[in-house]
Amino acid sequence: MAAGTGTGTGTGTGTGTGTGTGVRALPASPNWYSSRCSDASSDGRLFGFAARHRVCLLDVAAAPAFYGELVGHTDRISGFAFCHCPGQSSLCASSSDDGSVKVWDSGTLSPVLEYSLHQNAISALHWSPLVKDLIVSGDEKGVIVCYWHNRSDSQQFFPEPRTVFCLTCSPHHENLVAIGYKDGMVVIIDISRKREVVHRLRGHEDEIHCLAWCPVPGEERLPAWQNELQAPSEEGKVPNGELPQDTATRKGCYLASGSKDQTIRIWSCTRGRSVMTLKLPPTKRRGGAVDPTVKERIWLTVHWPAGHPSDIVSSGFGGELLFWNLTQPGKRKWTLLGSSEGQNHSRIVFNLSSVKHQDRELLFSISMDRDVKCWDLSTLDCSWTVPSLGGFVYSLAFSPVDTGCLAIGVGDSMIRVWNTLSINNIYDVKTFWQSIKSKVTALSWHPTKEGCLAFGTDDGKVGIFDTLSSSAKNKPPQISSTYHMKTVYTLAWGPPTPPLISGEDSEQPSVTLYSCAGEGIVFQHNPWKLNGEANNINKVIRDTNSIKHKLPARTEVSWKPDGKLLALGNEDGSIEIFQAPNLKLLCTIQQHHKLINAIRWHHEHGTQPELSYLIASGSVNATIYVHNLKSVVENSSESPLTITEPFRTLAGHTAKITSLSWSPHHEGRLVSACYDGTAQVWDVMKEEPLCNYRGHQGRLLSVQWSPVDPDCVYTGADDFSVHRWHISKQEHTRPPQGKKSIELEKKRSIQPKVKAKKKKKPVGKSPGKQDANDAVNGDDSMKEMLLGENGVSDHEGEKEAQEAELTDKVSVTAPDASLKKRKPRSILPFSTLMDHRSKEELHQDCLRLAACLKTKDNNEDVSPDLKDCIHLGLFTDRDSLHKMIDMEGKHHLENGHAELFQQLMLWKGDMKSVLQAAAERGELTDQLVAMSPMVGYQAWVWTVEAFAKQLCFQEQYVKAASHLLSIHKVYEAIELLKVNNFYREAIVMAKARLRPEDPVLKDLYTSWAALLEKDGHYSMAAKCYLGASSPYDAVKVLSKKGDVASLKTAAELARISGEEELSATLSLRCAQDLLLSRNWVGAQEVLQQHKTLFGQRLVFCLNEVLCSCLSERNPCERKSAVPPCYHSWELNREAPFFDMVTEVWQNVLGMDTTEKATCAQEQLRRIEHPPSTSNTHPKQVLFHISHDLALAALSCHLGTWDEAVKSILGAVTRSFDAGNFTLMQEICSIILPEGCDDLRDKLDSTNSLSMVACRSLEGFVAYRLLYDLWWSPPKDSLGLQKAVLAAVPCPSEQTALEKSCISGDPCPEETVQSAAEMGENLCSTAEVPKSETHSDSRTDLVDVADRQSKLKGCQVLLSGEMAALQNTQRDIAEVQETLAEMIRQHQQQRNNLQENTNGNTQGSNLEQSSETESDKSCSDSDQINCKDEAKQPVTLPELTKQLLKAKQKLAEFPDNLKVFPFPDVLECCLVLLHLGSQCPPELQEEALALLREHGGAGVYKKAGRSFLT
Repeated sequence: MAAGTGTGTGTGTGTGTGTGTGVRALPASPNWYSSRCSDASSDGRLFGFAARHRVCLLDVAAAPAFYGELVGHTDRISGFAFCHCPGQSSLCASSSDDGSVKVWDSGTLSPVLEYSLHQNAISALHWSPLVKDLIVSGDEKGVIVCYWHNRSDSQQFFPEPRTVFCLTCSPHHENLVAIGYKDGMVVIIDISRKREVVHRLRGHEDEIHCLAWCPVPGEERLPAWQNELQAPSEEGKVPNGELPQDTATRKGCYLASGSKDQTIRIWSCTRGRSVMTLKLPPTKRRGGAVDPTVKERIWLTVHWPAGHPSDIVSSGFGGELLFWNLTQPGKRKWTLLGSSEGQNHSRIVFNLSSVKHQDRELLFSISMDRDVKCWDLSTLDCSWTVPSLGGFVYSLAFSPVDTGCLAIGVGDSMIRVWNTLSINNIYDVKTFWQSIKSKVTALSWHPTKEGCLAFGTDDGKVGIFDTLSSSAKNKPPQISSTYHMKTVYTLAWGPPTPPLISGEDSEQPSVTLYSCAGEGIVFQHNPWKLNGEANNINKVIRDTNSIKHKLPARTEVSWKPDGKLLALGNEDGSIEIFQAPNLKLLCTIQQHHKLINAIRWHHEHGTQPELSYLIASGSVNATIYVHNLKSVVENSSESPLTITEPFRTLAGHTAKITSLSWSPHHEGRLVSACYDGTAQVWDVMKEEPLCNYRGHQGRLLSVQWSPVDPDCVYTGADDFSVHRWHISKQEHTRPPQGKKSIELEKKRSIQPKVKAKKKKKPVGKSPGKQDANDAVNGDDSMKEMLLGENGVSDHEGEKEAQEAELTDKVSVTAPDASLKKRKPRSILPFSTLMDHRSKEELHQDCLRLAACLKTKDNNEDVSPDLKDCIHLGLFTDRDSLHKMIDMEGKHHLENGHAELFQQLMLWKGDMKSVLQAAAERGELTDQLVAMSPMVGYQAWVWTVEAFAKQLCFQEQYVKAASHLLSIHKVYEAIELLKVNNFYREAIVMAKARLRPEDPVLKDLYTSWAALLEKDGHYSMAAKCYLGASSPYDAVKVLSKKGDVASLKTAAELARISGEEELSATLSLRCAQDLLLSRNWVGAQEVLQQHKTLFGQRLVFCLNEVLCSCLSERNPCERKSAVPPCYHSWELNREAPFFDMVTEVWQNVLGMDTTEKATCAQEQLRRIEHPPSTSNTHPKQVLFHISHDLALAALSCHLGTWDEAVKSILGAVTRSFDAGNFTLMQEICSIILPEGCDDLRDKLDSTNSLSMVACRSLEGFVAYRLLYDLWWSPPKDSLGLQKAVLAAVPCPSEQTALEKSCISGDPCPEETVQSAAEMGENLCSTAEVPKSETHSDSRTDLVDVADRQSKLKGCQVLLSGEMAALQNTQRDIAEVQETLAEMIRQHQQQRNNLQENTNGNTQGSNLEQSSETESDKSCSDSDQINCKDEAKQPVTLPELTKQLLKAKQKLAEFPDNLKVFPFPDVLECCLVLLHLGSQCPPELQEEALALLREHGGAGVYKKAGRSFLT
């Protein structure tokens, strides 16, 4: 065997069954809804198809014959394929829903190997036609597995995350695989190292049911397509289309696909697109035996036969097969297969496969109608049909009139009538399904009338078919109007009994129909009047035999062939024999002790007439008994006899007997069918087993001896098949002993667990006529398989657990749930236990009880014996019962089953003590509380309170509160919830139960809000405050988080609540936050809600214009992570800044009247911003500047120029204070591009204050100009520029010297230090400019003249008066700083002393501390600053004296000089001198004079030294 070398796992798990020679079988039906679950071997010998979890093989070399089965899968088989590589035709593979793939050798019917690489149910499988050991499979999640079994190697692919429906390996390129998906996509993948998707073919709109490659390579063979293709090449015109191999490979191949969207598409592989689409024609169904009301699902399978490269076979709407000629021009390209009426399938076709056999090409098809058909493709006619079965075979019956006509009752709700003697067609089978809605469980032919077949079903229906009628196919049966409650077990024709024989004979039928069913009743039906009432024969039996007691449940009915005796089998194992016609009871056979399954009378036509009195019976226990009733019948006594000894005993089976049949050809020869999976032939007279048949794969349910062949027996089983076998050809003689039946049970337990997904089966509908059951091919898969799992099958013989069986059927959808149910604990275990003792003790109990009751009737005392038998209290008086209850209760408590004890006490009526005890032990339950009202109102209230306490201990506060509520303790319930922080629940309860104005509610809201606020849940807290009618608090808590969204919401909330002022404050805060993120649009939106913020809107507007001007002037400097959000205003860039802003105010913000402007000015004046320092955020500084400028713009607009000057000065000095020199420069150039002359002209010259302010402003403008000139020297002196820039600190970090003139008390140390730094810098570069200026003779004269005129404008800075004032201010600041440091030092010393000496010798005098202080300051500060001071320590009196002196000096200066700040005069002198030759000589002189006069302080002295010497 070529591929026997595979090393798959579990090679031993599975067996094949060759059924021996000469076995003919009706096999199990092929599975439905699989893209490939049938295939023919390449040598044309075998055709295999998946049937449930097995594969059935037919030998199709000549006439079809049953070859065997491949058994081993535990779940439904979803795919099956033969290997089509040369020399390996016996190998095949199958895939199952259990996720495994098995490889089989069909010759030996044994597994070669198995592998399970899929995690999900496999939905498609194919064996590569080119690579002999490659099997490709795909699963429901879209995973494709390639497995090379010779080397146990595998590869996984995941081209699409969709459900795979079918796949096919290319017959021309070993690496190409086509895959069809559920959603209509077709994908071609390359499984070589490239691992790529070659094409995604889109066009179908629904499930792809089948894919088929063209059997020949190349894409030039089909002339009808040439109009769609490019002009055909020369090679395409080769006669017969024989292409050279290399061009063929290059030219690719066609692929056909069939889809649920009712189209077939032909795809070109080279171009990856559809070249032809065929639409299914609406063919007329021809004589299909199908219920027209059922709407059938379509399945479109396609097959490309090897010998017909331009023809395709496909399935149609019903069961038709269409033969498409692709080369035929015009629209109609199809022909129907099957010329005559009955040749076609009657339901949808699932799979097609073909094989070359001798000179013919044969096509095999499997269909939902359960037929396997073979077609000859040359004539398009059906060669043969093999019917199959879709359910358990419950019943077999040979017609006594039409010899060889076998009726088969099947679980797929259909009856098959098989003409076993047909010569032309060995499978000549008719099917009857009309009006049958469930399994056919019993059959019986009329003894004399041909074609009259009675049937019984699982749902209790009894009916009669006429199988001969010419229109039999469509003629429904007669149905009896009397239904059984449960499954019909047996049918028997027999003579009429009363009341049918009471009338005149002429009107009565000669035989009537008896039916026995699961509820234990036998009905007699009148076949002439089935619509009349049927009679329960128990009534006649009672009347005839005067029976008063309960009659046993009947499970089997059998008439002696001569119609004189009736045998009834009962559930208790007894068999009763009655005499016709009045059914007088002759005898009872008490042999079996379990339910009777089968009773058969021996035939009448033997040489020994006494054998006709033999009756064989089989029951749930495995032994068959045969009784001889000759003596009983002949010696008829008045009273019925009881027989307890059998005539013969046939022992050997190991499971229940399901059916028996006497041989009509022999005397005393019997065949039995059994649950051990075998049929046994017995010689009854010798009690000897003759032959045992083991060909079935399941439990046998029915057996019949052939009426024409003495060596031939027919058996039916739960493996969905009927076998015809020969006694002489069996190797075994007796049943398997134990092991076989154990294996069989094991096999049953691993039978497919049917997944009831896809579609649920509608109750009471026949699956034979609708495709609801997608999973497997028959309804039995559903019901019976599940029942099989439970170990209870519902076939006709298994009558014993009728009740259990019915419940099983009812709950068939969830068998596991019913299995897992645990038996509830008994409430009376002691007395139950006492009633399960030995027989002797129970008998003793009966005697005691009888004695006790007797004495009681005679009014004597209770027998003392009863004291020991408390359990007998059940049958005596109440006192005894109470004792018994107490004892049982004690027993429950000891075992910890308090709930059972409580139940008993409730029955006894002693509930109060139970409640008290449970409360003390903390064992109260909901059930006890529910029962407590029966004791009384007070007891109920008390119990509920106790239960609430118990629940609190168990921390079930909400439940406790609910219980308190039930006794109307509302406030207590609310308080309980509140204390335990269940505020939400408490509020619900309070709102639902209390008056709206109840203070408890408000208290709950505020308490919860406080808690939420603490935890940071501000929104929730705000809702609580709103609930408590405190909108103010809600606003406050919402604004706590401080982010923009919260502030916006809080402001809106305040506005809605009428808190206008609060709303305005929050809106402003929100707008300022938006400003920080440069969102001016958002800020204006927030502000426009409030009239009181109109002034602020003007400020924000000006801020936006100012920022946009600044960013235009210095685009690189002002980059930010957040892009700015500007308004799209049109700005007049030509106009001065204030005019431009005022225009926007008027046009956009609506400041159209003087009143509005005045009002806005008032609003803004009321706001005072703190002075800026170097730590103030730049955006904050800019906002404050915008505020000052807005006031200035309003003043300009209103013509109050004095105010305007002060506001502009405020803006300039603010930027200066913040240490942002660049900003100050920019603002000066934006606001006063032409200087202050214009402004000065507009001022009131009599107002000295405004003139001083103007002078101060001029000072700052000049100061800015001075630095501008110093930092941008004449164009050509580049070296100078570099030197200066290297030496001078950068403007934005300008020294404290610049700030000292503005801030009230600058830090003297800082001032001195930075001034010294600057001095050094100035000195170090002083020489450079001189040399540069002397050497530079190329300076542009015009440039120099311009610079000099600008420098003359700086004259305003050289004010001696201001220099003197600034010196005095510096002195005061220095003294104050020294004093502060001294005090700090002294404090520190005191602290140190306290720590070190704990109070000893505290402190020292101030002079000492001042000395150390000055030393310290000396060492701390820069050495330069302290050279002079270090020599002379300063004392406190001296310092005070200095301070007093300086303050007096300060008082001498005029007040208006001190109001406004001014740039540092000495600093300006130094810069002017530093400019050297660029500075006009008169200015230099003036600067030198000021330095001499006022530059006595250390830092200026040092800085000015080089100029003064």
